[in-house]
Amino acid sequence: MFEEKDGLLKRELPLVSGKESGCATVVEIGEGESRVAIGGGHFAMIAGPCSVESESQIISLAHAVKAAGANLLRGGAFKPRTSPYDFQGMGIEGLRLLVKAKEETGLPIVSEIMSEKYLDYFIENVDLIQIGSRNMQNFELLKALGRVRKPVMLKRGFSSTIREWLLSAEYLLSGGNSQVILCERGIRGFDSLTRNVLDLSAVPLVKRLSHLPVMVDPSHGTGRSDLVPTMAVAAVAAGADAIMVEVHDNPGEALSDGFQSLTPDQLADLCRRIEPVLNIR
Repeated sequence: MFEEKDGLLKRELPLVSGKESGCATVVEIGEGESRVAIGGGHFAMIAGPCSVESESQIISLAHAVKAAGANLLRGGAFKPRTSPYDFQGMGIEGLRLLVKAKEETGLPIVSEIMSEKYLDYFIENVDLIQIGSRNMQNFELLKALGRVRKPVMLKRGFSSTIREWLLSAEYLLSGGNSQVILCERGIRGFDSLTRNVLDLSAVPLVKRLSHLPVMVDPSHGTGRSDLVPTMAVAAVAAGADAIMVEVHDNPGEALSDGFQSLTPDQLADLCRRIEPVLNIR
């Protein structure tokens, strides 16, 4: 029964599921000695603040997450927020500061694009372009990024099925961009004790259905820093090709999502916990 359902879905996804069985896509991010591979047995840790807040903050955190074991730096420059009164990010200035942090540390940078308006700037400066949960079905943005020859990370919509998520990825691949990473970041539930329901069953299922690398974001998936390390380790055990976590040097003073952010010391401890799981899977 499951094989029949999987087969029907795969026929809808000629490109997302189209590689030869057992042949996983490897997405390469960055250039030269700083290049990071994700997928096909290559694992990566992505870490950094929810929002870029200042030059000193992002540069200090870039050094800290690198020392802790991360090999890509994430940072929000354009922030989609439910309330119009919440901090919306620094915009282009935030991207400029991310680039400066990259120059100082060598870490490739990851940031979320909100509008095709800024696409040229992202292509030039951002190593892994993130499509956030709210834009997973922004089909015009997907089409534009499908025409780009740049790695793209597609987050699952917080109310989206796996089928809808994979079909959004099909938009990217059908435009010619084969450098796509899928990111499970939790789906909306009814329990108020966590921010979302982190669907770790999606990791092995999507890897069965697709050749694309699968990343997990336990920060948004739980919304609680005390749950992030355990769920990150569980995601690695489930087969995740990368983990992305939010890190802040003073989570209590963060301008966004401090309650789900680890400290650099907690990130270092998480990296140590992940290592033996990677060695036995």
